[in-house]
Amino acid sequence: MKRIILLSCLFLVIVGCHKKALSYSDEVKQFQYKLNVEYSNPKTSPLTKEDLQNFKSLSFFPIDKKYKVIATLQYTPNAPVMEMQTTSTEIQLYKKFAIASFQLDGKQFKLNLYRSQELMNNPEYDDYLFLPFNDLSNGKTTYGGGRFIDLKLPPKNAKTITIDFNKAYNPYCAYSHRFSCPIPPKENTLEVEILAGVKAYKKEN
Repeated sequence: MKRIILLSCLFLVIVGCHKKALSYSDEVKQFQYKLNVEYSNPKTSPLTKEDLQNFKSLSFFPIDKKYKVIATLQYTPNAPVMEMQTTSTEIQLYKKFAIASFQLDGKQFKLNLYRSQELMNNPEYDDYLFLPFNDLSNGKTTYGGGRFIDLKLPPKNAKTITIDFNKAYNPYCAYSHRFSCPIPPKENTLEVEILAGVKAYKKEN
């Protein structure tokens, strides 16, 4: 409880007690704060009981706005439903929603955006888009099994979508083997280091 209260105080410092619009940096810090609160709460944390006892905060890369990119969309309405490989024998069904193309450091990249067939039938998450990806930082500064970004469905016929790698997070499998997590498809591998978002998890001593 003390840990959650301290995080709440930190959040008030970050966003302030006023109605002024958040700066970009504060927007990302708010995302980080929410993750830390989730991971500090035994009811919502993927951490083991042992790790939770010493948990203070996730480790994040410095916020860098270059990793917030505007991607053009190529919709894939006829893509078949696919079984995305997971870290267990569990089957998770997804459908490719679109191909997102963007530039980073002057180079062109593409990533597939997916819709979970299960969540499409849940009113709370029916506008949810799933972006799993690998990059060259995997196994070094980031989790070896890749990372995820949550996105919202763009307006109908939108030509672009914003992808913010500063909001990339680890799958629960990075913290405990009791979870079954999607494995990013090979076509969602970026031949570049994405030094943004959540870093690899290191246990507190």
